[in-house]
Amino acid sequence: MKKEWDTIEVLRHARHDWMNQLQLIKGNLSLNKVDRAKEIIEDIIMGARQDAKLSNLHLPQFASSLLTCNWENHFFQLEYEVMDSQNFHRLDDQQLANWTKLLFEALDASIEPYQDNHLSVTVDSQDKGIGFFFDFSGIINDKNRIESFLAHQQGDGMKIISKGVIDGELTIEVFMDSL
Repeated sequence: MKKEWDTIEVLRHARHDWMNQLQLIKGNLSLNKVDRAKEIIEDIIMGARQDAKLSNLHLPQFASSLLTCNWENHFFQLEYEVMDSQNFHRLDDQQLANWTKLLFEALDASIEPYQDNHLSVTVDSQDKGIGFFFDFSGIINDKNRIESFLAHQQGDGMKIISKGVIDGELTIEVFMDSL
């Protein structure tokens, strides 16, 4: 079941993340590693830009799923990139958010906990719809569970274009038609 985040919890987690980032900058500056501190600042700026792009997609449930993913108890770390934000408001946000939640659950049940597991999500506008690219790297214990999940997850307006599960890697390309 997805956690419902209240304003105080969101602010507490966001403040914690900012404090960690500021401590990294401060620590590198105290070690006279100015170039590394600048790199961290650039990473923060790029991350903030991606957060803004994601938040402006007119997909509040999907955006919330990605923005809060790393604050929940998943066995993977999530990164995302929004390439282009045209026509996203014409997607079924509920369907996309539900599918993403089920993918996260399938991953958590199929991968080795507490390992170096990463999921990268790329969102890109395409002709007549939007493409979502999910790229996982880490330790997959149960390929059959993931393959079973993927075999049963096509719906109205949502198509799995390609998928691949091999040792340590999972790639999924999903296309959603605009409404």
